[in-house]
Amino acid sequence: MKKLALHWQILLGMGLGVVFALIMVQFDWGSKFVSNWIKPFGNIFINALKLIAVPLILGSLIKGVSDLKDISKLSKMGGRTIGTYIITTIIAVTIGLAVVNIIKPGKSISADTRQELVESYRGDADSKIAAAEKQKQAGPLQALEDLVPSNIFKAASDNGNMLQVIFFAIFFGIGLILIPEEQAKPVKAFFDGFNEVILKLIDIIMLAAPYGVFALLAALIVEAPSADLFKALAWYALCVLLGLALMMAVYVLLVSVFTKKSPKFFLNGISPAQLLAFSTSSSAATLPVTMERVEEHLGVEEEVTSFVLPIGATINMDGTSLYQAVAAVFIAQAFGMDLSLSAQLGIIATATLASIGSAAVPGAGMVMLVIVLAQAGIPEAGLALIFAVDRPLDMCRTTVNVTGDAAVSMMVAKSVGKLGEPKVKDWDDNYEA
Repeated sequence: MKKLALHWQILLGMGLGVVFALIMVQFDWGSKFVSNWIKPFGNIFINALKLIAVPLILGSLIKGVSDLKDISKLSKMGGRTIGTYIITTIIAVTIGLAVVNIIKPGKSISADTRQELVESYRGDADSKIAAAEKQKQAGPLQALEDLVPSNIFKAASDNGNMLQVIFFAIFFGIGLILIPEEQAKPVKAFFDGFNEVILKLIDIIMLAAPYGVFALLAALIVEAPSADLFKALAWYALCVLLGLALMMAVYVLLVSVFTKKSPKFFLNGISPAQLLAFSTSSSAATLPVTMERVEEHLGVEEEVTSFVLPIGATINMDGTSLYQAVAAVFIAQAFGMDLSLSAQLGIIATATLASIGSAAVPGAGMVMLVIVLAQAGIPEAGLALIFAVDRPLDMCRTTVNVTGDAAVSMMVAKSVGKLGEPKVKDWDDNYEA
């Protein structure tokens, strides 16, 4: 019997997790059983992926930068990568604002429902507000100051410091380029071997992916709030999902136009990473799989994937930016506020910049949303309005984040002549668009 492909195994695990949870909630002891005995295995799976995130970025980026052998190549690729990421983020925020202004989901929330949601989730919202308070008080160049770590070992000990780790890896790689090749050779050989070990660890961890997502989805279902709260936010969720779907269409269009690859080729190649992103809500945790799929199945050379994707996992949060735009306007509508054009343009700028500093972990977008709300003059307590449905939408927007990383990597690779045929072909039909 032919073994199921990884993405089908993950999808099966997700489906079984949902069914199992729906059965367990019928028993008084079912929810507690899932939380105590099933959820920990999902957390272990996520922790295992996060465990190798920093080593992967260090190894792959140092190797990728040093392999360029020329500073001008780094400048060329880096400029195109960051420029493309910023453009796609602005497109995402604009789409979010357009959708939420047309549908106006906040107008459907009654005063009673609003009060119920605010009271139910005030504690969670307050914690997010407190976490964002320090960032709001920071100076205009704080993000640039935070980019340079004072201690690389301290920075590498926290997955929230990915930008600092990336800075060090690029800086280290540049140093390898600038010293004589004979002296750089043993260091590069070490990181080549180090990178291969990390990639093998990824293969081992991914053997547990179907079981990990089973546990994660089962826990999400049994811990979900009441159905009435979800119904009250159905229009908001619809706006976010519609916006994310439109952004996915933009990625497919960009890939088709710039790389001449078919939508089927692109989506089939990246689908396992999309499903893992959906189940983990973490671009950082999904990064190892994203890199493997883009290189092996989409034909992007390692020189590009090792540079573009780690940066994208940290600064390219298109799904998160789109959600922040929809959420900000939705909350304003729920409170009866009419945002001016200048306020909404401010949301575009703030959401774009906030996405760059957003950690690639579940729920980070909620913290950054507080800054977006404050910039637009929207009551921060409104954060409680969307807390009920944040986790399922977080799963969806993370899928978009990962898809955007893959699309940009293909576009950058095509622009620098590093996009070839995939090492592993998933089917035999035409790969061209």
